[in-house]
Amino acid sequence: MRRLYSFFICLLAVVAMQAQIVTTTPAFPTENDEVTIIFDATKGTAGLKGFTGDVYAHTGVTIGGTAWQYAPTWGDNSAKYKMTSLGNDKWQLKLTPSIREYYGVKSGETVTQLAFVFRSADKSKEGKETGGKDIFVDVHAAGLTVRFDQPAEKENILIGTPLTIEASASTASDLKLYVNATEIATATNATIISKSYTFSTAGSYTLKVEATANGKTESATQKVTVLNGTSTSETMPKGVRPGINYVSDTEVTLVLQAPGKKYVYAVGDFNDWTPKADYQLKQDGEYFWITLSGLTKGEEYAFQYLVDGSIYVADPYTDKVLDPWNDQYIESTTYPNLKAYPTGKAEGIVSVLQTGQAAYNWKVKNFERPASEKLVIYEMLIRDFTEEHTFNAAKEKLEYLKNLGVNAIELMPINEFEGNTSWGYNPSFYFAVDKYYGTKNDLRAFVDECHNQGMAVIIDLVLNHSFGQSPFYLLYRDADGKPSADNPWYNQESNIKNPSLSWGYDFNHESEYTRALVDSVAGFWMSEYKIDGFRYDFTKGFSNTPYGTSDWANGPDDARIANLKRMSAAVQERQPGAYVIFEHLAATSEEKQLGDAGILLWRNKNEAYCETAMGWSGSKTDFSGLFAGTSGMPAGSLVGYMESHDEERTGFKAWKWGNTGVIASTTSTNTGMSPATGSNINLSTRTKRLATNAAFFLTVPGPKMIWQFGELGYDFSINNNSDGTKYDEQGGYRTDPKPIKWDYFEDADRKELYQTYATLLDLRHSYPELFASDAKFSWKVGISNWDSGRTLSATSADGEKSLVVVGNFTLADKNLSVSFPKTGTWYELLKDNEQMTVSGTTQTVDVPAHEFRLFTNFKPTLTDIETTTPDAEKTLIYYNKGIDTLVLPAGEAKRVEVYSVNGMLVMTQENCTSVGLSALPVGYYMARAYLEDGRVQACKIMK
Repeated sequence: MRRLYSFFICLLAVVAMQAQIVTTTPAFPTENDEVTIIFDATKGTAGLKGFTGDVYAHTGVTIGGTAWQYAPTWGDNSAKYKMTSLGNDKWQLKLTPSIREYYGVKSGETVTQLAFVFRSADKSKEGKETGGKDIFVDVHAAGLTVRFDQPAEKENILIGTPLTIEASASTASDLKLYVNATEIATATNATIISKSYTFSTAGSYTLKVEATANGKTESATQKVTVLNGTSTSETMPKGVRPGINYVSDTEVTLVLQAPGKKYVYAVGDFNDWTPKADYQLKQDGEYFWITLSGLTKGEEYAFQYLVDGSIYVADPYTDKVLDPWNDQYIESTTYPNLKAYPTGKAEGIVSVLQTGQAAYNWKVKNFERPASEKLVIYEMLIRDFTEEHTFNAAKEKLEYLKNLGVNAIELMPINEFEGNTSWGYNPSFYFAVDKYYGTKNDLRAFVDECHNQGMAVIIDLVLNHSFGQSPFYLLYRDADGKPSADNPWYNQESNIKNPSLSWGYDFNHESEYTRALVDSVAGFWMSEYKIDGFRYDFTKGFSNTPYGTSDWANGPDDARIANLKRMSAAVQERQPGAYVIFEHLAATSEEKQLGDAGILLWRNKNEAYCETAMGWSGSKTDFSGLFAGTSGMPAGSLVGYMESHDEERTGFKAWKWGNTGVIASTTSTNTGMSPATGSNINLSTRTKRLATNAAFFLTVPGPKMIWQFGELGYDFSINNNSDGTKYDEQGGYRTDPKPIKWDYFEDADRKELYQTYATLLDLRHSYPELFASDAKFSWKVGISNWDSGRTLSATSADGEKSLVVVGNFTLADKNLSVSFPKTGTWYELLKDNEQMTVSGTTQTVDVPAHEFRLFTNFKPTLTDIETTTPDAEKTLIYYNKGIDTLVLPAGEAKRVEVYSVNGMLVMTQENCTSVGLSALPVGYYMARAYLEDGRVQACKIMK
């Protein structure tokens, strides 16, 4: 921790002061003083040098040896923490009326330090001490005080390097300096004492200063470590890789890849956080390694690497970190028995190793993934899905999702990111589960239960950029805070200059180091957590092709295509059939090449579905781009969505800006405040419109994605604050936590919307042939179809089964002329299969305003209906769990089909009275039996 200078009267003190990142008035502040902080943005990491936007102090105090007490959450932009610009890269903050009152320190607690990290309002830029350390300012007791100004606390220097040792006193005193009890300098009636000293041997030394004035003596001590700057060359053990390699229950080999670095020490719980000779890593080319022995089985050890004497980093490949700023806000119910951060011994994030960890016992060992074209993905932000914001709590809601018809869950980033309540697109550690959501095994149990219920798990990976906590960045950066030119993983500047498409520090995807990292990240999650695939964030950024400030980087970009194809192939090599999904949103000519390579691509139709939800006809309402067949894309390559985490909620836009009879207000606009006020005005109309949207979304071939709670008509804005009482159209609350409204499921209109989703998805899973890439699909969903009714039809490849959807998006009831692919008897799905005779190529259909009707030319047998033949007098088919057999008491069936919960046909048998199911793995299934007399019946199977 660096000791910080203050304003002094004498010239020497002023010169010293000018070299510091922070100065204070008064020079020796006490906890009862009003204190002025001056931050020099050109010093330390200089991450805010030249910055002219708003700057805020993230600040707290040290009490009882524990730093960062009374600190706000990271990113708090309250006026209290806003800095005042003084010009020339100087910024001021006043702690008024006193330190105690500014921070709200409780009576009986004593403040010993102030802690600071200075940052831009958007958190993208930081000003910290040299080495990326937090900034600490001593708070002194009243009266005579003495302190060290140089060197920094726990400073490390090389053998033979002269060190300036300097100390100061609060009043003129007789001063003495010592090194390991040997006096090296004195000063009489002075406030400053200084001495240059050279250490000839490596080791740990204690510096001491004494100040005597008016018969009173005060002293201060400080540690300095003298290091050996030469590494021993030795070949690494076979089979080890960068990161933590567990050798046995008591032994581990640590490997740090750090090309161009000279020497590395391991510091941690195993050596009292001191860089000792026995803990200097050996060097094998660009790798540094050490084998630690004598560890206690099952005990957690926190540690860091000390690189070239000044850079402290956690292991980039660790699967657990301790965070001095955010761990204190993690509840014990979320993460029981979380190891305490080594306060006073370390700074910044530390990594954790633990030998002898018990292996997780997976219940589902061979999960069968749904075919990609059949995916129904539920995008989930664990933070906002349950009040507990945990994997365990989300696991308890899986039955809700299974009943909805979801067969895949896409988790927004769950690897460690900066802060606790972020969306996760500011990643820091790519191999560690974010503890705010629970433990590693909590995630494994969540994935296991998803698989048990037939749902794949996809995770969101952010590999375009990272921010200031990434070890890959911290190892190689310039004084101005940019990645240095020799950084193996990052570009110094983003290749995309458009500020709307540039975040943090830009990974160099042309680098072999970055490519190896990207591949190892994917391999790790598939191996350790049985993850089924990945959604890669902002893949437009995966090249070094330059794009200007007004360019949206749409391509085509040959280098980018090559990088992305290589990355996808590496995933498939490790796990054939794993999903690879890109948030690309670029030119069709480029997306088509990726789709042809088997990659799935996000397709955003939020604007169109928001407009139709609101009831506004116009140029934005065309749905056609959702379907690959009308988008020039390979069949099944588009993951279409009406909403994602990034878009405004359709329910909110209908609530706030809907047309007459749709909006939740009698006026033309409403406040944008919590939908709890007046939310039921026109709610039935809005949920009907949302259901009609779903009918023209979930019946379209190709994978689909639902943003969480869209099935309940969630109507809080993306720009609402955490309790929904404030709304900022400029996005001030965009990434804040959102109200969690499970009570919506108890509302009749919203539950009916949920049931509509469930029925549509049931149809989709029960009759996949209607939604397959070889089905004949057509729809009229353009601007010109608004008044005449929008229609959709699909016919299976064999021509036997067809469906037709007709929707009335207008505000008035209509008789609509609808084309049917076949004449004969048709059944209306949502009206208990009510029959309608179609005698010609077109038929007039009555469709109320806001609603839709869906017809099939067969009587559907859906997976969630136990008996789908209304006039059946007895059970025709049931599952006998005792003998693991499907029994047909009514007699022989012509054919029996057994489907997985994902809609995949897994077994057929003809001319049978029973079907043994012992060959099927444990899980959920649906059986459909076609009897000799023409009757059809289905039942659920839970093995």
